[in-house]
Amino acid sequence: MKLMNFRFFIIATLAIVTLNSCQKEEDIIIDPTDNSESFNGSSNFAANLLSATQNDGSIDNLIDGTSCFSIDFPVDVVANGQQVTLNSIDDLQLVEDIFNLFIGDTDLLNLVFPLTLISEDFSEQVVNDLASFNALVANCTNDVSDDLSCLDFQFPITGTLYNASNEQTGTLSINNASEWFNFLSGLSSDVYVAINYPITVLVGGTSTTVNSNTELTDIFNQTDCSNSGGNTTTAIEDELTDGVWYVTYFFDDYDETSDFNGYSFTFNADGTALADNGMQTTGSWSTYTDSGVAKLDLNFGPLEPLEELMDDWEILSVSSDEIQLRDLSGNGSTDYLTFGRTPNSGGGGSGETNALIELLVTDQWYVNLMEEDLENDTCDYVDFTFTYNLDGTVQAVSTSRTVDGFWAVSNSSSGLELILNFNYDGQEDPFEDLNDDWDVLFYDTESIQLEDVSGGNGDVERLNFARTPYTGCGNTLPETIEGKWILEDFQNTMYIFQDGLRYTVYCADPVCDWENLGIDDAMPNPNPYTFVDDVLTIDIFFGNTWIEEMDFRCGNNVVQYELEDVNATYDVRWFRPGYDISQCN
Repeated sequence: MKLMNFRFFIIATLAIVTLNSCQKEEDIIIDPTDNSESFNGSSNFAANLLSATQNDGSIDNLIDGTSCFSIDFPVDVVANGQQVTLNSIDDLQLVEDIFNLFIGDTDLLNLVFPLTLISEDFSEQVVNDLASFNALVANCTNDVSDDLSCLDFQFPITGTLYNASNEQTGTLSINNASEWFNFLSGLSSDVYVAINYPITVLVGGTSTTVNSNTELTDIFNQTDCSNSGGNTTTAIEDELTDGVWYVTYFFDDYDETSDFNGYSFTFNADGTALADNGMQTTGSWSTYTDSGVAKLDLNFGPLEPLEELMDDWEILSVSSDEIQLRDLSGNGSTDYLTFGRTPNSGGGGSGETNALIELLVTDQWYVNLMEEDLENDTCDYVDFTFTYNLDGTVQAVSTSRTVDGFWAVSNSSSGLELILNFNYDGQEDPFEDLNDDWDVLFYDTESIQLEDVSGGNGDVERLNFARTPYTGCGNTLPETIEGKWILEDFQNTMYIFQDGLRYTVYCADPVCDWENLGIDDAMPNPNPYTFVDDVLTIDIFFGNTWIEEMDFRCGNNVVQYELEDVNATYDVRWFRPGYDISQCN
């Protein structure tokens, strides 16, 4: 991960201004001193336009933590250990979803560098590392008020330019916000602008047609950008009272969605509600904000299963199609409730979900496989016993360390998933690698097999839990190229790396006694080599050099590298004498 060589992309053309050298008397069509018709660079109207036109750096504060800049998409981030590619501002919901998985955990987000920051004036800066990013944020001061930063304009915008003598001096054509900002920031007090109305202004995403400076000034005066993120309670009130809703997910220790099959829910503007499964049950609802957290209070009385809905639910997300809620229950576990527009079709996978939950919370588990980036890291966890609790917490315990975390099981159209989120201490902590939403490939009473395919490069990571500790770490060798290696594809050939020289030994026997063959049996003229940071470099003479990055696997008994052919890429493996290469997958 890295961040900061500044590069400024200066926009060469601020606006297209056509100047007329000759001015006829009849061209005098406005009074520059009349602000209802025109404005100049020193007017409050121009300052408000500049505030509304600037690049709004607050829209992505969830990931960069500063309103001084916005991040140019796409960008990669690591949210609670999960790397996510964000292709647009709408993808911030992916990060919100990860953060909302667990109550009580510490939400962590790391930026993946390099990335590009966009300033209020739309200039861009490439940032290459975290230290540079932090320095840039610490020294940032915006020059333009952000009072109207939540407004946007629809382009193009055209107009006419005048001087203080009421003479037309040119025309104006603006094609985007960057041009508009840079034109306004360079506008002087002796140049007057008359906008060609109507224009379209976006207020909180809603289009408004504006026909004059006066109407636009009214919008400036009426707009409050301090809550540009929207009022969550107002949003849920608008959506909840619109049409019919169904419970599409309900989780209380187990997936109990199917308990609400056949129920439809309607919510009325007067705070009353109705649950209907052929028999109608009246209820009530209300919204409020508690310590900055938007809540939805539901009450359908004491009858099962509607009694389960009686709670003050935290509002996670609201849209016209789905409302997601959660609640920290009295026993410390987290309950989830989702309303959608389509009735639940049946179990919704809840039977499979609950079977996996039942297995996880029964007895203890051990990591029997952890493979990431083609490296077998199972031995990093061999000393830990994992205990999953029904309240959504998990604890990994060894004789020297206890690691706490959270877990959840989900079942959606993409399949069954086990979501893990462990506390970890720095990027070298192996528990960071466990934090992901793992696809469940297989489970039974004795084992759980998981997989995650990286969205960025397609790399496959594998994680298996079993009832007994992994036993393959006792024979782990040092991670060194020194010593003897047999070529998997040419098992009559052995390399010996010793004291900076690579020796080659050939064996003509059907069964080779590699343990007793050594340097004395090697071909003449060994090749000099170096091995630095897993990169093996061999001088193969006549000006030729062989260079490959070596990947140690299976207790360091196997080393692997990629060989690129014209048509394909192959994995080539060497293994230590006496090791069964078929056991290394």
